[in-house]
Amino acid sequence: MVAAAVILPKGVRLPGVTDSKKLTPEQRENFFEKIHACALAIGIGAVDNLEIDRINILQATFQAMSSAVGQLALSPDYLLIDGPYSLSLPIEQKGITRGDCLSISIAAASIIAKVHRDRLMCEFHEKFPQYGFDCHKGYGTARHCEALRRFGPCPLHRITFNGVLPYTECRTDGEEPLL
Repeated sequence: MVAAAVILPKGVRLPGVTDSKKLTPEQRENFFEKIHACALAIGIGAVDNLEIDRINILQATFQAMSSAVGQLALSPDYLLIDGPYSLSLPIEQKGITRGDCLSISIAAASIIAKVHRDRLMCEFHEKFPQYGFDCHKGYGTARHCEALRRFGPCPLHRITFNGVLPYTECRTDGEEPLL
């Protein structure tokens, strides 16, 4: 789980920046560079698969978001949160449903997080090429499901995820988390 926090200068314009899921990988990479060039601060937080299995994906999301805020070089005055949520942080905040479509700051954070995660997945592909992480980035595509059937889960897989659970007897225990 990767989350990002971005502080943009007041009045910044980044035409085309929107929900990262609506952009192509090439567009995200292009905006990633533009956001880095103009942002006042960027923080990235990550939670590994073992912690996600321990606390659940929603709690891991909140943990990654809080960590991202903590990584900012500047203290934010106010947080805009993607979704109807709030974080356990002593900063005034507002959760916005579909925030990555409505706020340039949330959209920028969405792009930063997705590009960072995609780059990590390409690195993970080097360690576990049989899963094709460089192509599907961990989503449950037919190729990924076939690799799970054939090889069982690797140390990156979330064991509590329904698509992985049937193959857990193949997992190597005692592995260090990689994210």
